[in-house]
Amino acid sequence: MSKGLVIIESPGKAKAIQKYLGKGFIVEASFGHVKDLPKSTLGVDIDNDFETEYVVIPGKEKVLAKLKKLALSADSIYLAPDPDREGEAIAWHLAEELGDGKTKKKKKKKEGDEPDRIRRVTFNEITKRAVQEAFEHPHDIDRNLVDAQQARRVLDRLVGYQVSPLLWDKVRRGLSAGRVQTVALRLIVEREREIKAFQKVEYWTIDAHLAGPKPPAFDARFVGKGEEKVEVTNGEDAEKIRAALETADWLVRTVDRKERRRNATPPFTTSKLQQDSSRKLRFSVKRTMMIAQRLYEGVELGEEGSIGLITYMRTDSTRVSNEALAEVREYITSQYGKDYLPEAPNTYKEKKAAQAAHEAIRPTSAMRHPDQIKQYLKEDEYKVYKLIWQRFVASQITPAVFDQTTVDIDAKSGAETFWFRVTGSVLKFDGFLKVYEESKEGKDEEEEELKHKLPPLEPGQKLTLRELKPEQHFTEPPPRYNEASLVKELEERGIGRPSTYSAILSTIQERQYVQKLGGKFSPTEIGLVVTDLLVENFRDIFDVQYTARLEEELDEIEEGKETWTDALGGFYKRFAKDLRYAEKHMENIKRMEKPTDEKCERCGSPLVIKWGKHGSFYACSSYDKENPESCTFTKENPINLPDLDSADIQETTQEEYCENCGRVMVLKRGRFGQFMACTGYPDCKTTRRLDQGKKVPDIPLDELCPKCGRNMMIRHGRFGEFTTCSGYPDCKYVKQNFIGVKCPLCKEGDLVEKKARKGNTFYGCGNYPKCKFTSAGKPLAEKCPSCGSEYLVEKMLKAGPVIACPNKECDYERPAEPPAVA
Repeated sequence: MSKGLVIIESPGKAKAIQKYLGKGFIVEASFGHVKDLPKSTLGVDIDNDFETEYVVIPGKEKVLAKLKKLALSADSIYLAPDPDREGEAIAWHLAEELGDGKTKKKKKKKEGDEPDRIRRVTFNEITKRAVQEAFEHPHDIDRNLVDAQQARRVLDRLVGYQVSPLLWDKVRRGLSAGRVQTVALRLIVEREREIKAFQKVEYWTIDAHLAGPKPPAFDARFVGKGEEKVEVTNGEDAEKIRAALETADWLVRTVDRKERRRNATPPFTTSKLQQDSSRKLRFSVKRTMMIAQRLYEGVELGEEGSIGLITYMRTDSTRVSNEALAEVREYITSQYGKDYLPEAPNTYKEKKAAQAAHEAIRPTSAMRHPDQIKQYLKEDEYKVYKLIWQRFVASQITPAVFDQTTVDIDAKSGAETFWFRVTGSVLKFDGFLKVYEESKEGKDEEEEELKHKLPPLEPGQKLTLRELKPEQHFTEPPPRYNEASLVKELEERGIGRPSTYSAILSTIQERQYVQKLGGKFSPTEIGLVVTDLLVENFRDIFDVQYTARLEEELDEIEEGKETWTDALGGFYKRFAKDLRYAEKHMENIKRMEKPTDEKCERCGSPLVIKWGKHGSFYACSSYDKENPESCTFTKENPINLPDLDSADIQETTQEEYCENCGRVMVLKRGRFGQFMACTGYPDCKTTRRLDQGKKVPDIPLDELCPKCGRNMMIRHGRFGEFTTCSGYPDCKYVKQNFIGVKCPLCKEGDLVEKKARKGNTFYGCGNYPKCKFTSAGKPLAEKCPSCGSEYLVEKMLKAGPVIACPNKECDYERPAEPPAVA
């Protein structure tokens, strides 16, 4: 009989744990959850205190059967899934299923009772010390953690199971609503509308390039007049100031020198790792977590075998164990010297809801330098491990010290005194910056100060003006969210938890509720529609603050301060009220028919906006499905395309980076059309179709719109590319692709190249529906030499392109001439 059966969550760490435990233990994996709510029914009895029905997940029967068989011959069963809510729930379900493995008939247990031989073990790192210590102190399953997970699961099931069918009925099949994903989508939608509504405001800066008694020369910026700050809001005021300064006398007013310290940043939490990896490595949140999982579970390091390189990667704690602190302080002293070691270990303030039992993400040994193990790691593993190692080591190093100098300057012109200022910084002691520097969004004031190299200056010194540089600027709208900034926003607002950020971002992209423009999120048309419907009809449930409050309640359940059924009861009162309202009042988008000012290009009738399975489109209002002769004209509705100004165009043409390795992606063409491919091929074989939820960059043209005079632009819709005015939605002109041939039927219209709904090209008369001429082949303005037909057509056969007569009774045909080579 074996000493013990150890059940872990994933097989990746089995080898390392088996090595640390030695003989007498069998280590097996449950491969994640083994039980869940049923797919075909709600699985929650709302009227009976939210009693849940858990069933074995389809496909897990063999896994459970194997575990039960092994449990029969085990003295002890150790449940060792991950140390978080999900892991605790897995352990709870395993304990329920295995029961007393020695008896075939499971004894009925009281709520919360577990057989003594089934125990829970948890560890934050897969090292010999941590694993053996965990097995020396096994404990009971934490029912508070289980209840917190169960509450989240039931909340998500209630929302998804009861709201998604509404979307299927009112919008289209296959859509989903999520309690947290919808709130994340709402943030993206609201940011997009904030950008659209933003009004640019003009302002001016005036820089003076000055020289003192000693080099170097430097730039100072206009602040105001006398002691009063002044904003320059137009070119006329800027010119008046510039003219007055041409003859001014320049004097140093004050020089303020001080020492400024910059403290190290805490070791990584999950969200901070995701943000830094996104900014520095250009890895997606999902990719970062997959790599971190591998580093946590164990990597083969030659003769050492499988070693867990980092601590558990789902955490919001910055706590570090005493053993790890002692080791890293020893490393800092030996490698960098005593000047880099603080007198006492650096400690960092924990968030209110941080999981105290967890540690920050750190290397399992600070002595294991990234370069020492680089040969054993994949390229992406090395990059992420190096980032974690550097951040942790830097977190225990002394602050960086800067000498900061701020100089105020007077420019006296007649009775007026103009005030200029410049601030420069010099790095005096690098401190933690020797190892690591945190990435940041947007411009950094500190970096700007470091660019200013100032000469020795003293109050009263005269300065010489070399150049005045007035410059016009405009205020900019808030930027769209990228993965890093969205995770940061979710964390700051208290939406989601470390284990959910990756899933949230993946879901809203997979459902095509958002697309990425230059690496930044923009809502699609379906994303806008779903958000508006849900927010309007479920004002409580998808409220940002209420969602954050629910997360706090889940934390309180975990801490034992609230029962999970009480929390669900309070939620369901609000939810049931919103659900009843939505069932009565939610707009049916499928039946939508909104009038527009557009006219039908075929018959001149007004166009309306309708909704189809691919989104909204323009359709002729005279269409009648009972009348086969009625107008069937439709065209693309580019409503979901963002308004593109110069900043947006620059954004859409930014390089895209591979989500797997961080290298640049390039556009290639294959047998099935264009696609994006990683430049790291053959090492990295990542590819992406252009229709996988990401927008093909629009191409601005020199051609001007005949309606409004703005530039035309090539855009991409679900039927391919089309040319339209860049001024949309103010100007809705769409260019027709005329082929330069008169219609052979009506002799009045011009022939146009068109695309059918299935994507195939055909040619029709521009006077449709008055003239219904169509041709599958491209018409040519050439008479048939055999029968006299007024036109010929170009066809594509297997043997190559041919020119043929469209008259079925005429067999004239000749090979098409190949295009001339320059």
